[in-house]
Amino acid sequence: MARIIVGMSGGVDSSVAAMILKEQGHEVTGLFMKNWEDDDGYCPAKQDFLDVAAVTDKLGIDLEAVDFSVEYRDRVFSYFLKEYSSGRTPNPDILCNSEIKFKAFLDHALNLGADFIATGHYAKIERSNGKPVLCRANDKSKDQSYFLYRLKDWQLEKTLFPLGDLKKTKVRELARNAGLLVHDKKDSTGICFIGERPFRAFLSKYLKGKPGKIQTPEGRIVGEHEGLMFYTLGQRQGLGIGGPGEPWFVAGKDLENNILIVVQGREHPLLKNKTARASDLSFINNSPLPESRISAKTRYRQADAPCFITCFGDEIEACFQTPQWAITPGQSLVFYNGDICLGGGILI
Repeated sequence: MARIIVGMSGGVDSSVAAMILKEQGHEVTGLFMKNWEDDDGYCPAKQDFLDVAAVTDKLGIDLEAVDFSVEYRDRVFSYFLKEYSSGRTPNPDILCNSEIKFKAFLDHALNLGADFIATGHYAKIERSNGKPVLCRANDKSKDQSYFLYRLKDWQLEKTLFPLGDLKKTKVRELARNAGLLVHDKKDSTGICFIGERPFRAFLSKYLKGKPGKIQTPEGRIVGEHEGLMFYTLGQRQGLGIGGPGEPWFVAGKDLENNILIVVQGREHPLLKNKTARASDLSFINNSPLPESRISAKTRYRQADAPCFITCFGDEIEACFQTPQWAITPGQSLVFYNGDICLGGGILI
C-alpha cells in the first residue's frame, strides 16, 4: 500500500483516478489546486472545488486545498503574456503541467510524505532499461502525452496515471456506477484561466493591441486586424473578411510591418510546410533522439508523421515526409518513437 495524493480538478477523470487507487487499497488523499484568482466570475474554481468535495466525501478520502496562483502567475501566465506580445501562440497547459502539476504540486505532495502523486491524465508510464518512459494512453483519441512532453524521468518516477489503460467511455461508466455526481460533467476545454470569456477581451486586459492591415501574399489589402497577438496561423474565424471564393485563413505575420497575411483555401501552399524548427528543447530521459522510427507532431489534434531530424546546437529541425499544416511558432514540436513520447521543443 502506498500513500498517494491525487490532483483533483472537479472533473470525471481525476475523480475516477482517485476512486481506482482507493479501490486498489492505497491511502489516498485528494488535493485541489487553485491556480488562478477568481476575480470576475469566469473562473469555475469555486464550483470545481465543491464538486471535488462531493467526490472525496463519496469516496471516503481526505481532501486538501492548496493555492498555487502565485506560482502560476510567475511561471506560466507571465510566459503566456510574453509569448503573445511577441506574436507567437503559446500553449500554457504544457507549461502548467511541467511547472505546476508536476513540480509545485509534486514538491508539496512529497513534503507531506506522499509516495506518489496521481492525476487524471490519459497517458501511461512504462519502463525501458530501468528508466520510466512516457507512453501514449490506450485511448488514442484522448491521449495527452503531447501535453506532458516536458516532464523528466525523476518526475515520472513519482507519478501515476491510473486512466492510461481506459477508454473515456469506460471512465464515465465507472463514475456513473459509483454514483459520482461528476459522471456526466462536461470536459473543460481551452485555456484554463480564460474559461468561457471571449479571448480577445481577456487578452486586452493585459496587452494593448496595435491595429494594422490584413494583406494577401501579393500585397492586396483585404481588411484590418485588431492586433497581431489576437491571431494564430491557420485561424479561419474572426477575420472579418467577406467576398467570393474559398474561406480565408491566417498564413503568416509580418511583425516588422504589423501586417497579417491571409490566403484563401485550407489547402493553400503557404499553409503547408515540410520542415519545422524548435528551440527550448526538453527530452524526458535527457538522451539523444534515435535515428530511426522517429515521428513528430506540431499540434495536439493531429496524427504524428514520420520525419528526419537535424540538430543545430540548441535547436532541432524536423523534416517531414509529407507537408504539415499551419506550423505555428509558440506551439510545440513533440517527438515519438512508436508509442513512446521522447520530448520536444517550442516551435520557432
